[in-house]
Amino acid sequence: MLIIVTYDVSTETRAGRRRLRRVAKVCEGIGQRVQKSVFECQVNEMQNEELERRLLAEIDEKEDNLRLYRLTEPTDLHIKQFGNFRSVDFEGPLVV
Repeated sequence: MLIIVTYDVSTETRAGRRRLRRVAKVCEGIGQRVQKSVFECQVNEMQNEELERRLLAEIDEKEDNLRLYRLTEPTDLHIKQFGNFRSVDFEGPLVV
């Protein structure tokens, strides 16, 4: 399944800036950054639950905002891309 993770972490304090880095690091470990605070993650159900658990452990729910969107299949009907960024085709062949 394809999950879109978006977040807005308050960076007014040093602790907030640390949270922002930790949230980004969790997302970078499982997905690809498509904008500064937006990640696409191709995951199975267990990975999705682990991702959610790890992100919730990092944010401060009183100051931050975290949103996870599950895109329905087939995703190519729901995603349009414009501009110079092209995302990785997780389902395509791996060419090295």
